[in-house]
Amino acid sequence: MEMQNITLSLPKDILLKVKLLAVQRQTSVSGLLAGELEKLVRQQEAYISARERNLLILKEGLPLGTYGELTIDRDALHER
Repeated sequence: MEMQNITLSLPKDILLKVKLLAVQRQTSVSGLLAGELEKLVRQQEAYISARERNLLILKEGLPLGTYGELTIDRDALHER
């Protein structure tokens, strides 16, 4: 995979905490950020895929066992 550098500006106090976190996870700041960004992209892609699947289900409808036939009328449903 081809890599490209970017410039990132962070407040110094956050950068110090990120560096410590990277050391604790035995990685670099770049590796830490790359991993988190990859996770965000995967989550977004999974969301889009699930949304498309569910919109298709809504469009096509779900089988309710009636085969398109109503076996009871409205009045019978609302009898008390």
